Amino acid sequence: MRLQYFDESDFSVIAGWSSSPESLKQWAGPSLQFPLRHEELAEYIREANRPAVSKLLAYSVIHSASGDTVGHISLANIDRDNGHGRIGRVVLAPGCRGQGYGRSMMAEAMRIGFEGLKLHRLSLGVFDFNAPALSLYESLGFRREGEQVEAARFGDRYVNLIDMAMLDREWKNIRSSVLK
Repeated sequence: MRLQYFDESDFSVIAGWSSSPESLKQWAGPSLQFPLRHEELAEYIREANRPAVSKLLAYSVIHSASGDTVGHISLANIDRDNGHGRIGRVVLAPGCRGQGYGRSMMAEAMRIGFEGLKLHRLSLGVFDFNAPALSLYESLGFRREGEQVEAARFGDRYVNLIDMAMLDREWKNIRSSVLK
């Protein structure tokens, strides 16, 4: 598995992974609208993927053997002055879930954030009903920092958003176990 910059050639693939407004909102939050349109994705990456200056690095996750796009992940809100970034828009192709790709792509995003960008802190948010993602992030060493109560509406119910983070010194302590 490898990460490569997300570009127009990936738009149709990623748009096909969200079968409903709720499935899109689960990984993209409220900033993208269902159904995903190419123009909206083009705007999403308009200022992205310039490692020295962009506040957003958006990646496609590529299966090494097949060359297929199996996921998407981003490092956003990159603040080089304060050494902070936020992992977001974490999604896997429906047929690729539960096979270890999530752990691999998260590990690579963490490596890029802490080692490539030299960030001090990485954060992320996960909806409380997303037990597989929450379990993955905790297994990777992210700790809960807080909870935004009823932060998003899914259908006729509100759900909480759990904020999680990790510091560079914590990464150094677990790096070898995460990147195996």
